[in-house]
Amino acid sequence: MGRAFEYRKATKLKRWGNMARVFTKLGKQITIAAKSGADPATNPSLRAIIQNAKAENMPKENIERAIKKAVEKDQSDYKEVVYEGYGPYGVAFIIETATDNPTRTVANIRSYFNKYGGSLGTSGSVEFMFDHKCVFEVAAKEGVDVEELELELIDCGAEELFADENGITIYGTFESFGSIQKYLEDNDFEIKKASFDRIPTGELKILASEQTVELNKLIEKFHDDDDVQNVFHNMSESEEQIDE
Repeated sequence: MGRAFEYRKATKLKRWGNMARVFTKLGKQITIAAKSGADPATNPSLRAIIQNAKAENMPKENIERAIKKAVEKDQSDYKEVVYEGYGPYGVAFIIETATDNPTRTVANIRSYFNKYGGSLGTSGSVEFMFDHKCVFEVAAKEGVDVEELELELIDCGAEELFADENGITIYGTFESFGSIQKYLEDNDFEIKKASFDRIPTGELKILASEQTVELNKLIEKFHDDDDVQNVFHNMSESEEQIDE
């Protein structure tokens, strides 16, 4: 079982929160993707994000409204901006945002870091500590030999594959997203979710439970911000904390 899967399984990232916040964040992703083409049939990125939205039970009218915003000139122009920094106890963070006001967003991100004894870094200050991967979660398919599927997907850029009763999870290089997606669609696999993860090349073990509580408060603060799409870090809790 590979490092990427173990990290994703063990890491306790906070959920986005209530359903309205989930839809707001997904709506921004759809609008940004739709700027490259409003037809999901010819825009693989948009197609994948719409599938994610459906998995979160986002209403069809919300999806259509988000696509429409991409082609309306009077609508806000969202930009994807990535921030890097260190939280307390030396934990590295990467914060992915979608914003129509970078000045507001960077001020908020800086204030969250400062409040918890961290600091906002410059571009590239912690990015080298993470591997950028694409991740696909697909439904199990009858008659599929997982080992043969893995060999086929390796040719598409996949690096790890894990299968269980819930389906199949595939990890690949950032650049292989399109080729893996095409293979899965061409071979009639049901893609339940497609995303990008930043997997730390090394984890920083946090031994004290009160330190973990403080770091989780910072993570929650990031997720409560409507401009924040994803939060990645290299924190690892000790086995004693996990067992508690």
